[in-house]
Amino acid sequence: MDLMARSIAFGAAALCAATMGYAIQRGATCTVAAVDEIVTQRGVSRLVALLEASLWVAAGLAIAQRLGWIAQLPVAYGLTGWTIAGAALLGLGAWTAGACVFGAIARLGSGEWAYLATPLGFYLGCASVAAVFGAAMPQAGAAGAEPNAVPTLLVVALAALLVWRALLLAWRRAWTPHAATLVIGAAFAVLLVLAGTWAYTDVLAELARGTVHGVTTRVLLVLGLLGGAIAGGWRAGRLRWQLPTLRALARCLAGGVLMGWGSLLIPGSNDGLILVGMPLLRPYAWAAFATMCLVIAAAGVLRRTV
Repeated sequence: MDLMARSIAFGAAALCAATMGYAIQRGATCTVAAVDEIVTQRGVSRLVALLEASLWVAAGLAIAQRLGWIAQLPVAYGLTGWTIAGAALLGLGAWTAGACVFGAIARLGSGEWAYLATPLGFYLGCASVAAVFGAAMPQAGAAGAEPNAVPTLLVVALAALLVWRALLLAWRRAWTPHAATLVIGAAFAVLLVLAGTWAYTDVLAELARGTVHGVTTRVLLVLGLLGGAIAGGWRAGRLRWQLPTLRALARCLAGGVLMGWGSLLIPGSNDGLILVGMPLLRPYAWAAFATMCLVIAAAGVLRRTV
């Protein structure tokens, strides 16, 4: 029975990973694209979608912990100078590659094979961060506001909000970027409950440190994410098999290295910041995300003026 329960849980987690990948092709999860929309179009629709997805994750975790479905939340970290430095590197890396860690999956799902160099660069960055910066990794700090501290009435209200938004999206039947981003947030929350930390950035960081665990299950989930992204790219008519140029490979590799450095100095990449740290109201995550966005915006403006 225990084996059957684990199999069902893994099947549900794999379905959520594939759904996330599919939705990434239509969602507004790429921080680079969200910042570019603000700078060039004076629009905030992508940023609003990201923040609402974060709210969905917060609500999902609050409900899960109230029901006893999740025993321990991801570790919290303190806000230090390394947090800001890491966030700046994370933003610069995302701008260099032309996509954040979420956006890289979407690009791969569209057949832009140069973005295979991004996870490779991320791994190299994680493996070399201590040698480059000569600093100890940030230590776990105060957990901050946790979902189990939320009043029961507020948990019920959040649950009602989730149901209302889901019904509204289903009634409209509009697969808009905003709707797709909310699907990503909901799927991520379920995955976090079923599989814990599973994102490919977490797996690569642990591989670089030699502390990886449950590698087979987590790799299968990452493959499910990529498979969903490819299916989504094909369904949206974006799938074009594109042979990478040396310049594109170098850009994606360099961007991956910078994001790897930044993610361990914060610690956390933009997916972990938006969908874990920010929903849990952890100050370091909000400060890091704001810094990352400012660096991406500054780099974009500087490029246009030079």
